[in-house]
Amino acid sequence: MTEAEVTTALAALAQTQRLRAFRALVVAGKDGMTPSVMAEQLAVAPNTLSFHLKELAHSGLVDVEPRGRNLIYRANFATMNALLGFLTVECCQGEPCEVTRASTCVSC
Repeated sequence: MTEAEVTTALAALAQTQRLRAFRALVVAGKDGMTPSVMAEQLAVAPNTLSFHLKELAHSGLVDVEPRGRNLIYRANFATMNALLGFLTVECCQGEPCEVTRASTCVSC
């Protein structure tokens, strides 16, 4: 990822509703979710959620697929992993790092 792409992705996640929506899509996995289901799950107005999903899609963190009269939103795991890779490329002073817990790096 380029620094511009990373900045766009981080900016998209730097808002509570978008972060919650993205995390919900990560949990949903490859099946994704419709905006109406997501709005109900997150207790957010559908028009507000639509705005946030547009921002996430613009950042590349979310893909959208038309299916009949519905839109299916999915987390773009390739972009998410590229973002994580960019942020951790120099982790542990450039040495391979095995993470055993969310906050603990074995090599660090």
